[in-house]
Amino acid sequence: MAVARERGHQVVSLSRAEWVDLVTGRGLDQALQDVETVIDVAGIQTLSTKKAVDYFTNATQNLLAAGKTAGVKHHVVLSIVGIDKANSGLYAGKLVQEDEAKHGGIPWTILRSTQFHEFVPMSIKAASVGPLVFVPTMATQPVAAKEVAAALVDAAEAGPQGRIPDLGGPRTEQLKDLVAAYLAKTQQKKRIVPLRVPGAMGKAMRNGTLVPAPGSAVGRQTFLEWLDTIDA
Repeated sequence: MAVARERGHQVVSLSRAEWVDLVTGRGLDQALQDVETVIDVAGIQTLSTKKAVDYFTNATQNLLAAGKTAGVKHHVVLSIVGIDKANSGLYAGKLVQEDEAKHGGIPWTILRSTQFHEFVPMSIKAASVGPLVFVPTMATQPVAAKEVAAALVDAAEAGPQGRIPDLGGPRTEQLKDLVAAYLAKTQQKKRIVPLRVPGAMGKAMRNGTLVPAPGSAVGRQTFLEWLDTIDA
């Protein structure tokens, strides 16, 4: 929102704080009046494929239906790199979101990005048990959230383009190394326990599927540079 406002755009937030609920559709018709472009960055924290699919189906259908009624001209979606090869949990829901946008009757743009730098502390919080933190074997290319926000506003300003090049950070890293760096920075005495995730998701984590392909857009800020900006 800050990036869009800095560029002179009027911004409306579609959040529960403004009494808008994407899942039920409450408040959408009124909130989207006079809106030309929607940037959909809605999400849910879950490992359940059913919950993710249900959420993104309902939220995206409601958002598109209200957008058509309001005369929205462009629907921009933030998605995740590699979801075609890891179709479970949250990624399955994001695939549904993309498909709904493609067939929702509003000209669209989809930007897939890698995980934000903040993914690391979120993973630590979710996977900690006492002094242990369970870390999946995963190649990742984390990107700055502000750079993704800028890319989304660029996409909104450019008009409907379909699927645009993926966006990732400047370096491919191993998640365990990023977790170790974050724990050291924040002085948390936890022991890292490597975790081999089974199935298609685990394979995608290990083989680089979740890292952007050559020719993708590349951000500037590395994880360690981001880490220097946070308080210990």
